[in-house]
Amino acid sequence: MISAGDFRKGVTFQINNRPCVVVDFQHVKPGKGAAFVRTKYKDLITGAIREEAFNPSEKFPRAHIETKAMQYLYNDSELYYFMDNETYEQIPVSFDLVEDAIKFLKENDTATLKFYQGSCFVVEPPTFVELLVTEAEPSVKGDTASNVTKKVKVETGAEFNVPLFIEEGTVIKIDTRTGEYLSRV
Repeated sequence: MISAGDFRKGVTFQINNRPCVVVDFQHVKPGKGAAFVRTKYKDLITGAIREEAFNPSEKFPRAHIETKAMQYLYNDSELYYFMDNETYEQIPVSFDLVEDAIKFLKENDTATLKFYQGSCFVVEPPTFVELLVTEAEPSVKGDTASNVTKKVKVETGAEFNVPLFIEEGTVIKIDTRTGEYLSRV
């Protein structure tokens, strides 16, 4: 059990049998009345963020989140399969959990899966990925105004905005947190 008075950023706890993580907190001691903890927390399953005030002595069960680095194997049009690198166990994951990450993952890439009570609730790609450009529009000579970009398609099927000099067959580095082009490789 963890008390609301012990809340810090990143602490996981359960409220209404839902795993949550503290995003922001503030201990408030008004001139009159009892102290309280103003908390902003995120539901780890739905991603919803709530703000709520708690009595510092309120207790909540800890939410134990298991994090595993797993290898993306393949998909069979409905499920995406990941393999635990230690036990070689294959875990099927539905599209709604990998929807944001799959545009950055190729087969055999390593992703981070987070589990709560044995079931996966989120798939995170590596922070930076290198992807091969498979389709790129030709750039027009003389079109060199500052920060001009074009859309390209990469080997995973995703599209990104990149500078005009990127051509088909180029390997580019992408920041998965923002989806922005970083450099050529």
